Amino acid sequence: MDESLLRSLTPGVLTVLVRRGADFAAAEDAVQDALVEALRAWPADPPRDAKGWLVTVAWRKFLDQARADTARRRREDRVEEEPAPGPAPAADDTLQLYFLCAHPSLTPASAVALTLRAVGGLTTRQIARAYLVPEATMAQRISRAKRTVAGVRFDQPGDVATVLRVLYLVFNEGYSGDVDLAAEAIRLTRQLAARVDHPEAAGLLALMLLHHARRAARTAPDGSLVPLAEQDRGRWDTASIAEGVAILQAALARDRLGEFQAQAAVAALHADAPTAEETDWVQIVEWYDELTRLTDSPVVRLNRAVAVGEADGPRAGLAALAELDASLPRHTAVAAYLHERDGDPATAARLYAEAAHKAPHLAERDHLTRQAARLNARRPR
Repeated sequence: MDESLLRSLTPGVLTVLVRRGADFAAAEDAVQDALVEALRAWPADPPRDAKGWLVTVAWRKFLDQARADTARRRREDRVEEEPAPGPAPAADDTLQLYFLCAHPSLTPASAVALTLRAVGGLTTRQIARAYLVPEATMAQRISRAKRTVAGVRFDQPGDVATVLRVLYLVFNEGYSGDVDLAAEAIRLTRQLAARVDHPEAAGLLALMLLHHARRAARTAPDGSLVPLAEQDRGRWDTASIAEGVAILQAALARDRLGEFQAQAAVAALHADAPTAEETDWVQIVEWYDELTRLTDSPVVRLNRAVAVGEADGPRAGLAALAELDASLPRHTAVAAYLHERDGDPATAARLYAEAAHKAPHLAERDHLTRQAARLNARRPR
């Protein structure tokens, strides 16, 4: 049983049910029931048309649910709308479903959370980590979003900005998390950038391409993380970098700067440097200043502290870091790095070890643990 096939078919099946009148929460439950049924039945009797099978079974599951609390006439009307037997359309409905989930009745934050959970395939914990909130808080937010859209007809798609935010978060989780969603996010962002006249769609696509170009160099053969400064730049995808830079330049020329364009500009400066030592950190700090103005994000301010430490020295970086909340994710790891740069290996080793305990991913935890061990091994006994 190819579970990745089921995952790829899910958005299209969910879209069919929503378009046929199912409210979102009931449609999502029906699709999940159909997936469970597929896991049970397909190994012994695989269907010829996987999507058509899922649509038929999910619709019947939805009807079963509807019979419990829907009037007889409404049930009969929906039975008449049951999809006819035969192959299902091969169209890709995923991007359309992203727009439908960004419904005007939801706040942008709720729409993003709901879409990440229902369409992006992220867990509540992963979404909470992306938003820097407790998992219980995010679970409540998603539940409220489902209740808000219960019974709502999804005929008013949401705005482009909300869909861009969802794709950005899906890419981030796919790029560094447990589930590989980065390529899918790039594919959907390409579609979006081709359909809409929005400079931030181009900015986001450029950002994704520039980050994805470095992916092969981000890990060693044993799976350990390789910091940007130590990466083999010969392994970077130069074609993706060239495409990303060209898209970014065209977007910047429109003089409608947004946060994704600014982030892409930072990534382009890293990609443009032949070596880590030749990185233009002064210009990177300037772009982080723009990002701070655009977003006032604590994560942006944290990244800016690192850039300041490179451009103006570790003491300046530590001063910028001192202005931020110490509970911010990766704050301790940044402090460790800057203290090491400032010639304080004892403090750096302690902070690396502390940061390792807070790391959200195993690879990051192992990297920070090795950094602490490296510095401790150099200390006189």
